[in-house]
Amino acid sequence: MFSIEHEFDSTVVTLVDDGGAHLQEDVVINLFEDCITVEQYDPRTDSMSKITLSIAQADDLAAALDLPEGVYMLKKEKPA
Repeated sequence: MFSIEHEFDSTVVTLVDDGGAHLQEDVVINLFEDCITVEQYDPRTDSMSKITLSIAQADDLAAALDLPEGVYMLKKEKPA
């Protein structure tokens, strides 16, 4: 299950683990104009863990989800 909310300066996607046993904490993804942050509560440290991806890294990740094992470089299209 997931939700999508539009805030003033970002879009927030929350992923809820609704699978079987060993459920993980919710993952909150904030999509800003210049970066994407991914946050998840860590009960071992009682704190939020956060990573920041550039837009280029997020594009690479999205492409990687549909590719077989290997090393790739995305071609950037030049504006017309």
